[in-house]
Amino acid sequence: MSNAVDIRFDCLPLRSIGRLDVPEDASPKFREKCERIAAHLARYGTHNSYYLHNARCVFQLTNNAALGMLEFRFEGTLLTDSSDEATSAAHIDVELVRETCEWLTEPAVQWFHESVRRAVMAEFDRYIAAGDLEQTLARMSKLQAASDAQGGYLGMYL
Repeated sequence: MSNAVDIRFDCLPLRSIGRLDVPEDASPKFREKCERIAAHLARYGTHNSYYLHNARCVFQLTNNAALGMLEFRFEGTLLTDSSDEATSAAHIDVELVRETCEWLTEPAVQWFHESVRRAVMAEFDRYIAAGDLEQTLARMSKLQAASDAQGGYLGMYL
């Protein structure tokens, strides 16, 4: 890892969701994920809102990977400004999943939860600037067109 903060995520533009029904044979884990996405869709709408999932944030506090690492999992919605060029808010759930930091305290964990939120917002701005958001929207548009053309169901594109 070359950066002190490593952030990875999959991005689902909420405007790309055409259907909210979950297949009857969906696994419980997939069903729960679909329900979380539907809840965020109902709360934040489709305009300039993006659901980040399969996401993690790793802070490397020392130059030794075996010492001073904090790994968080997160999932939730990011909102962008009216021009879709900058992140304006992050409504994400953050969970510490692994750490190699023997001096970690509970107040520090809480501080890092907020740090994850802010780091994710900064990373999403980089994602937008790199054109990844535009590519994601184009890919989702193609998937929707293919689904419409076949009259089929592609689910929630997950």
